[in-house]
Amino acid sequence: MRELDASVVIKAVEAMCIKANTELGDDVRKKFEDGLRLETSAAAREILRQLLENADLAMQTKLPLCQDTGLAVFFVELGEGLRIRGGGLVEAINQGMRQGYEKGYLRKSSCDPLSRKNTGDNSPAVVHLELVPGDGLKIAFMAKGGGSENMSRVTMLAPAQGWEGIKAFVLRRVAEAGPNPCPPVILGLGVGGTFELAPKLAKKALLRRLDDTHPDPKVAAMEAELLEEVNRLGIGPMGMGGLTTCLGVKIAFAPCHIASLPLAVNVQCHSSRHEEVVL
Repeated sequence: MRELDASVVIKAVEAMCIKANTELGDDVRKKFEDGLRLETSAAAREILRQLLENADLAMQTKLPLCQDTGLAVFFVELGEGLRIRGGGLVEAINQGMRQGYEKGYLRKSSCDPLSRKNTGDNSPAVVHLELVPGDGLKIAFMAKGGGSENMSRVTMLAPAQGWEGIKAFVLRRVAEAGPNPCPPVILGLGVGGTFELAPKLAKKALLRRLDDTHPDPKVAAMEAELLEEVNRLGIGPMGMGGLTTCLGVKIAFAPCHIASLPLAVNVQCHSSRHEEVVL
């Protein structure tokens, strides 16, 4: 059995939290630049220009891309042949997150749901743990801000509604959300599974790069179709109107009960802050 010291996990998670919150992904930057070339609206072009300038300033100053540095969400693949030495894995992730948010001057947003008292260190992190074959450890981090998370929804469609029902729900959700999630947005869709699985699939789908193509041609075509229809809504960057309402649509499917069609729409803001490490 392979062993990995908890201190390695702590250090890696700390670095991930800081990097994800201060360095815009090259795939997102490319989409901003594409939008800047294609937009005909002066207001939309100016917003995209400001977003690119903001990304440059964040990189130069090592300050966050956005003041809302989000709750810390982790998707972890733990090899069955790996043992964490010197502490528990979840605690190591939380310790690394706490250190990253402190050293990176990242806002701590975690609070009690009723009293609203802040936990003070952004803990606890949300950790989705999956056991996989082998002896490796893969950790994906996502900083999920409140503005985009609040615009996310889950519903239980009737099976007969099918793809057309899915599209209608997504388009209605984006239209209702308007400028609130700081568009241009990225949409993660979880289709199938159960009531609790669909949102997990939707959020994990947001970890995909914007410039990738789904390996299943049918799903890739669905993503492209929905992206085109969402952008026809004309909400535009920061809700100022334009062609660039959405940067990408990522869909994850899972088998579901014959009587159900679960659908989750997880909305991500334009910064799309996430990072991944393999240890």
